[in-house]
Amino acid sequence: MNTFTIFLILIVLVSFLLVVVVMVQNPKGGGLSSSFGGGGTQQLGGVKKTTDFLDKSTWALATLLLALILASNFAIPGAGGTSTESKVINGDETSTSAPLSTESNTDNIATPVDSISN
Repeated sequence: MNTFTIFLILIVLVSFLLVVVVMVQNPKGGGLSSSFGGGGTQQLGGVKKTTDFLDKSTWALATLLLALILASNFAIPGAGGTSTESKVINGDETSTSAPLSTESNTDNIATPVDSISN
């Protein structure tokens, strides 16, 4: 298993966890936070701490996802300057077409004076 495959698996896993954490939150204050502290009783740290945990975990997973995506760019197969585009940019591409002729062929070129005199 190469490095890019590992990054790909981690990106999918973090994306799934991020979706789960976002779906658990309720924008109106419900969701998981109301089930832990609902009805005025303070269980498992209360509503405030659950909301803080979900908020912090959302930001942490989003940051981790962005970092994994950026880091996976270095692990893409063939990204080490082996592509044709990078060879052309660096000037390493050898020309396969026939070289241009350096001889000047002025016999067949019509000049403005020739076309006026005819």
